[in-house]
Amino acid sequence: MQSITEDKKEETKHRGSKEGKFLTFELAGEEYGVEILKVKEIIGIMNITSVPQTPGYVKGVINLRGKVIPVIDLRLKFGMETQSYDERTCIIVIDIADRYGRGIVTGIVVDSVSEVLNIREEDIEETPTFSAGLDTGFILGMAKVRGNVKILLDIDRVLGSDEVTAIGSMVQ
Repeated sequence: MQSITEDKKEETKHRGSKEGKFLTFELAGEEYGVEILKVKEIIGIMNITSVPQTPGYVKGVINLRGKVIPVIDLRLKFGMETQSYDERTCIIVIDIADRYGRGIVTGIVVDSVSEVLNIREEDIEETPTFSAGLDTGFILGMAKVRGNVKILLDIDRVLGSDEVTAIGSMVQ
């Protein structure tokens, strides 16, 4: 018979560990985190060229050292109130996997970048269950750090696979 601790270890092996290094950032006064391995670079806000007939949260594209990269405003994607960009506003350049497993380099606009944190498995709680119609599949978990909660995002699932594929086709 296994102990509870052994059961937890076994469950973690099957589920996959969520611990690791996360880049944390702020949106509308809340702290979020994304796996550092997904982050290519962080740049200040720059001129974004809008692209017609794209969803409202797709701000457009930027030219980053000769490469055209789509840019998504995470506030708009999450249905938050818009805010004008300022000197703290950043674009986090990330690598998102589309439904075929191909990497699509994309920029996400955030209010500000905070820090890189090493978050341990035992400091990550499961995503709370809300109403039946609310999709929280894009949340890896809730990290408890220094008395605060940081929402850890599965950045590959923030956008649906069809959305990522469509955004990727904008620049191919």
